[in-house]
Amino acid sequence: MSVQSTGAGVIKAFVAPGSIRLSSLPPLALYVHFPWCVRKCPYCDFNSHEWKGERFPEDDYLDALRADLEQALPLVWGRQVHTVFIGGGTPSLLSARGLDRLLSDVRALLPLDADAEITLEANPGTFEAEKFAQFRASGVNRLSVGIQSFNEAHLKALGRIHDTSQARHAVEIAAKHFDNFNLDLMFALPQQTLEECRADIETALSFAPPHLSLYHLTLEPNTLFAKFPPALPDDDASADMQDWILERTAAAGYERYEVSAYATPHRQCKHNLNYWRFGDYLGIGAGAHTKLSFPNRVVRQARYKHPATFIEQARAGTPVQEEHEVGAHDLPFEFMLNALRLAEGFPVHRFIERTGLPMTSIEPALQEAERRGLITRDFEKIAPTPLGQRFLNDLQSLFLKD
Repeated sequence: MSVQSTGAGVIKAFVAPGSIRLSSLPPLALYVHFPWCVRKCPYCDFNSHEWKGERFPEDDYLDALRADLEQALPLVWGRQVHTVFIGGGTPSLLSARGLDRLLSDVRALLPLDADAEITLEANPGTFEAEKFAQFRASGVNRLSVGIQSFNEAHLKALGRIHDTSQARHAVEIAAKHFDNFNLDLMFALPQQTLEECRADIETALSFAPPHLSLYHLTLEPNTLFAKFPPALPDDDASADMQDWILERTAAAGYERYEVSAYATPHRQCKHNLNYWRFGDYLGIGAGAHTKLSFPNRVVRQARYKHPATFIEQARAGTPVQEEHEVGAHDLPFEFMLNALRLAEGFPVHRFIERTGLPMTSIEPALQEAERRGLITRDFEKIAPTPLGQRFLNDLQSLFLKD
């Protein structure tokens, strides 16, 4: 894409007539995707690629990230970035020098909030105490550790590269260097019993993490598990696990503020809250997704997925493979797909501000959701009921228009 055509695209985004009109723009976050991992897990459907050589091309990729960000700057000019999330893949494979360079480039190019939450995803099999101390010194102030389980047999079944002792050691390092960290765990694992699920959660709680992400294992399309499905607990067994998790985390002082997210007071993940509140995010890196609002439209983008292709396209100034405007017809469902994941629901004014649409556009669906007992609402706020949270897909689908 030439500089001239890029400029034309920016002008169109801001001033061309669109299908909506926004009175203000939502908060902006930055997502940075790191595409490599040591080994692809059989349940993973993220854009991650095993790196089989001695060392992945760190400098080339960092060059491409900077080029990608520079290319995107005109679309977010003057907007402050409130959170940064470095995900993957396994971004903790980055060297301390590489991570420092990445954050230096971000600070040089974007107006980063002085109190910005900066999260790094980390795999226990890549933990080195000295390197993580350097990550902290570079500005990372929140760590998200992909434990998945503390059970040896389940770790093997999930294809994880770490063992139980490495999982525990990783949490100890995280707690030492970061006062704000998250532990990712999964339940309803292959042949997992309720007692084994309880043991995992109790082990996690023993480290007093400020935040827990507890995911029900699902068999996603285009994964090894989808092709060769393992024996999973039945619906009743997994429901028992979910019910126990809700009771135990509440007793331990955690609020379930989103379907899979539990936090101690004031420790909710700000970056993910921005997604669920239908905020904006600029995604850079291989396969990263972007959602940006402009006065007359909401635009989504996707970067080239394969790392080598992304590096090549970023060098050429064309890292974006796909771009489309979200039409007024689809905005209600996209908003609800996110907002209804939150236990708090959303204030009525947020729907109007972030979609540019009146509440009347979703009134029939709201009435049906209320009739089924899936939401509560008044003139100021709409929120899912406990029943709505349990049958979230059914609730969200009410807002999907033909």
